[in-house]
Amino acid sequence: MATLLEPRTVARAFRVVALAEAVSWALLLAGMFVKWVLRTSELGVQVAGPIHGGVFVVYVVLAVLAWRVLRWDLRTAFLALVASIPPFATVWFERWAVRTGRLPVERPVTTP
Repeated sequence: MATLLEPRTVARAFRVVALAEAVSWALLLAGMFVKWVLRTSELGVQVAGPIHGGVFVVYVVLAVLAWRVLRWDLRTAFLALVASIPPFATVWFERWAVRTGRLPVERPVTTP
């Protein structure tokens, strides 16, 4: 269990779920377009809606976990949670967090 709460493990999981949340947004928006604009099918919303909802919940849980494990300040945790609301903002947050050192990433091994 200890390895699941290691900073790099939490950061890696957070990064994957941040991307998955954005992809699920895209699928849901596409389903909404088909349902409300083309008026041809509700299937996209029926499938993508629950998937997006589940990924959203996992993202929020991981954001709170990352806040604790990665020792984010309140501002960073707040930004992570707010990023879950607008479409694709989780990708922006993830990239910002990596760039500013808030999400530890694996460094590539360089050969001499």
